[in-house]
Amino acid sequence: MSSNLSIFKIGVGPSSSHTLGPMLAGNLFCKKVDKFLDQITKVEVVLYGSLSLTGKGHLTDRAVLWGLNALEAKNLSSNIQEEVNKRVLEDKILNLCGKKEIHFDYDKHLVFSKEFLPLHENALKISAFDDNDERIYREVYYSTGGGFVKTEAELEKEKNSGGLKPKTQYALKVDNAKEALELCDKNNWNLAQLSYEYELQFNTKDEIRSYCLEIWEVMQEVYYNGTHTKEEYLPGKLHLWRRAKGLASRVNLTTDPIGIIDFISLYAISVAEENASGAKVVTAPTNGACGVVPAVMLYLHNHTTGFNDNKVVDFLLTAMLIGSFYKKNASISGAEAGCQAEIGAASSMAAAAMATVMGADPHSACNAAEIAMEHHLGLTCDPVGGLVQIPCIERNAFGAIKAISSARMAMTRKSKPIVTLDDVIKTMYETGKDMNLKYKETSLGGLAVTLQRMC
Repeated sequence: MSSNLSIFKIGVGPSSSHTLGPMLAGNLFCKKVDKFLDQITKVEVVLYGSLSLTGKGHLTDRAVLWGLNALEAKNLSSNIQEEVNKRVLEDKILNLCGKKEIHFDYDKHLVFSKEFLPLHENALKISAFDDNDERIYREVYYSTGGGFVKTEAELEKEKNSGGLKPKTQYALKVDNAKEALELCDKNNWNLAQLSYEYELQFNTKDEIRSYCLEIWEVMQEVYYNGTHTKEEYLPGKLHLWRRAKGLASRVNLTTDPIGIIDFISLYAISVAEENASGAKVVTAPTNGACGVVPAVMLYLHNHTTGFNDNKVVDFLLTAMLIGSFYKKNASISGAEAGCQAEIGAASSMAAAAMATVMGADPHSACNAAEIAMEHHLGLTCDPVGGLVQIPCIERNAFGAIKAISSARMAMTRKSKPIVTLDDVIKTMYETGKDMNLKYKETSLGGLAVTLQRMC
């Protein structure tokens, strides 16, 4: 058991599993080799599977180098990124752990392997060598989605445990929707209250509130940055026009009863474009789906009444609880289960959270989460050019719209739903495992290949 606050983390775009995860792997490697840093003269990085196939478009190759420079996402800026890139690519110098400069040849010491390692689709191996080319230390890391990273030993232990949970001293255990609803019924809680009580086992009430408000502040900052950018195009070979700034100047309140959709699209596109540019964003639960939750929150903040700081905290607590069910029982990795695991999970989280802050009981809120995921089942991850741009940016808008529709549908429902949230989470994971590999963040199928052929 652990806190769910990390479902939302301040990170760097364009991908939580392909950018933030490898960067964190570099950070973890530095901590391991720091004690014998004086012996190291060479470092080699090998990217496997999806990290290799779409690595350049997702900046995986750059991100692991930022991590090996001991840089952290929250302190990263475009200037710092470019400085490290220049030192490595032009000068062939890596400032290992931010303490020791060593020779690093990008073309020789960073290897793109098409091999898939057995434990997860996102894998990388980092090795350190001495003057005699003897290996001093090696670690295999798996980026499992949402910016979460596990070593080979940690992931093997988890898979070999057969899903058995270790015994802990914590009184409140919430691993799925069934357990959540039982606890809510017993204690007369809504989902936000349940999530809050769960988090109090790991953090103080002030820490929980301040963390949630900080996340909301960054989300709003990202939206502002996206609508006030000075860049006309997103980076990468697609040369994709940034739409949010112009869209913000054109969208106005209208008598059209569904005109609000334009605002929701604006909110999601703005955040998703910032992510695609490699800027600071919040994983929610991933970078690829980072626009869904903020878009729904901005809708509530700007177009409804009463969405104050207390509602913000309740919204995020509910969303992270739902997100934890996907993380524990399925996946939030596009490379493992397709885009249904990213946009679908984000939409499901936002739907339950919106329903909860609008007064829905736990059963209706879980039904909202179920509806949102049910209509994302089978969604492939086929990024064109390995970039988190097409179709990813627009998918964030549709994920937000579906979340709002799902919340409203569940709250006006009188009949008892047949499909439970746990049912749809299980189905999503099974669907993802059955999905052909070329549709899971490899750019080997779907729209990625179609557009490549047309070009």
